[in-house]
Amino acid sequence: MKQKFYDTAEKQEKVILVGVITPNETEEQEKEYLEELQFLVETAGGLTVRHFTQKMQRPERATFVGTGKLEEIKAFVDSEEIDIVVFDDELSPSQLRNIENELQVKILDRSNLILDIFAGRAQSAQAKSQVELAQLQYLLPRLTRMWTHLERQKGGIGMRGPGESQIETDRRLILNKISLLKEKLRQIDRQNETQRKNRNQLVRVALVGYTNVGKSTIMNMISKSDVFAENKLFATLDTTVRKVVIENLPFLLSDTVGFIRKLPHHLVECFKSTLDEVREADILVHVVDVSHPNFEDQIRTVNETLKELGAVDKQTITVFNKIDAYKPKQASPEEHATQLTLEDFEQSWMGKNNSPAIFISALKKENVEEFRKLLYDKVVTIHMHRYPYDKLLY
Repeated sequence: MKQKFYDTAEKQEKVILVGVITPNETEEQEKEYLEELQFLVETAGGLTVRHFTQKMQRPERATFVGTGKLEEIKAFVDSEEIDIVVFDDELSPSQLRNIENELQVKILDRSNLILDIFAGRAQSAQAKSQVELAQLQYLLPRLTRMWTHLERQKGGIGMRGPGESQIETDRRLILNKISLLKEKLRQIDRQNETQRKNRNQLVRVALVGYTNVGKSTIMNMISKSDVFAENKLFATLDTTVRKVVIENLPFLLSDTVGFIRKLPHHLVECFKSTLDEVREADILVHVVDVSHPNFEDQIRTVNETLKELGAVDKQTITVFNKIDAYKPKQASPEEHATQLTLEDFEQSWMGKNNSPAIFISALKKENVEEFRKLLYDKVVTIHMHRYPYDKLLY
């Protein structure tokens, strides 16, 4: 008898991405947004098969995209056996329900996808609680969609209530769970505040920046520690704090969660306590991936998030990382072959408009000692001001 073998390996889910190009966005911008969404899908473990875009004044209230575009997407979903359709903006509960009814596959929006990645990346009790709280707050207005199996029970005498009462029960359970999580996070915040007070005598430096710009690599390089660093979005969720000593002067260096465009509001709210390290830092080190084609937009996103956190006016060092991979936007093939020198970078608008700014390659250890010296000079200035009679040799 022939023995049967079964493939037990987990099948990679096939995904298509959908975005709308509104009048205040260019096709190039939407292309970049969908490429970032594709990176999010890859981080979550999916395989992107195709992008769909549509030019519209504003997204359709009922189905986000127009009827014709939805039919085109459905035909592709059926023919290519697509598992998931991901939309680049947050969908309303009714949009989610209507699209799911039409396409008959799993539908995710950008917020849901980011929450799923965060859930997989959370390590500490605090991060896990924050992600669960954000997921429940996202789920609450979308509960009706989860009870579509009751739609067959039409209204009428003797047929009212089962679905509605079940939804109300679930809503009450979720609200209770949200309340418990908020209290748990308040307790963790109080513990963290006590820990921070115990560290108050040291100058505090926080690494901030867009996700996947190399903050954890810089953290490892400066602190000689082993913080998890990977070429994926949100490799670091939990704030990591290390004591660093440069030329006999100790200070605290923290690595924080990366920011991203259209970060779900619930997630920003839930992670504000984690980002207390940013709010209470003496110096911010804003890390920028200068090799990214849209790094200026990423700088704006980070500055807007810092403003929302109330940390925009802090003393900041801008670190332009990955200079070894930088390519000028409108360069000829000959210019591509010529690597810019450090002097070229320093004389550019990047160096002149972001003072103090430094240009490094954390991966290739290029200009790293100059960065350490700049950081030391900033830390020692604050330390001398705070402790003018300190006997440390500066």
